[in-house]
Amino acid sequence: MTDTPARLLTLLSLLQTPREWGGGELAERLGVSRRTIRRDIDRLRELGYPVQATMGAEGGYRLVAGKAMPPLVLDDEEAVAIAVGLRAGAGHAVEGVEEASVRALAKLEQVLPSRLRHRVAMLQAATTPLAWGGDGATVDPHTLTVMAAAVTGQERLRFGYVSGDGTETRRQVEPYRLVSTGRRWYLVAYDLDRADWRTFRVDRVADPFATGARFAPREVPAGSASELLRRSLTRIQPVLDLDVTFEAPAKFVAARLPGSLGAPEPLGPDRCRLRTTATDSLEWLGLRLALVDCEFTVHAPVELTEYLSALGARLVRAARTEAQE
Repeated sequence: MTDTPARLLTLLSLLQTPREWGGGELAERLGVSRRTIRRDIDRLRELGYPVQATMGAEGGYRLVAGKAMPPLVLDDEEAVAIAVGLRAGAGHAVEGVEEASVRALAKLEQVLPSRLRHRVAMLQAATTPLAWGGDGATVDPHTLTVMAAAVTGQERLRFGYVSGDGTETRRQVEPYRLVSTGRRWYLVAYDLDRADWRTFRVDRVADPFATGARFAPREVPAGSASELLRRSLTRIQPVLDLDVTFEAPAKFVAARLPGSLGAPEPLGPDRCRLRTTATDSLEWLGLRLALVDCEFTVHAPVELTEYLSALGARLVRAARTEAQE
């Protein structure tokens, strides 16, 4: 391989696999001499790649962790696998999938060759995710990546939007941040037509595109996008003071509740209590508490105890057999 840049990229790709490569093995794979391999290793080190060499008759090389992560070199199969995984995670507001995954997807899709984009699209179209129900919503990964790119590039966005009552509008905004609440994605942006800050549910956005017009970021009124979203959601739904005792260890309960509800306080080895505030619906809260799979007592709010009582009665009636009736 006489093309030095191409040879360096190939060498870097080999070194990024989790193994040690002998100098002779690398020379054979690249069709060059061991001396050329040593020179190429020196070039990679000059570029900031932490290549470690081991002593011995054969000698070996491997890439180790450094102070900063160097650019990754991926082959076609690896690039497609990562893109599909990121699209699957970003397309569903799963707790723990943060804005960073969407930024990574936007960067990757920006540089994917058209042939690989086609493969990713085909794989995405051929698979169907399992929906768990509830009031969570899935979003189009393409919508997220367009928005993430506009946020990063500080470009104005245009898109169609459907409000909660079904009203359809066209919006032009200055996008500031994408925020995941665990079940949904929101865009925090400055609405140019309304001359005010707004939050948009991404699953209600249609056909977003960056206009190319740049903007200077404004100061967010609440200090951060997440706080602005929290205040917006609080205005939409009343805040509930949740107080629940669980007949199970705190660690057991915490592992089965969304992190947004906070951590329960241990009351003993097999008992804990959760005191927090929530803006979720009674239906969603009731479902999450039932899925903890242990005995629990709701002390507050009264609306939740009434809902659970009615739900329990319906479930008992549904479980009755004809013989019992």
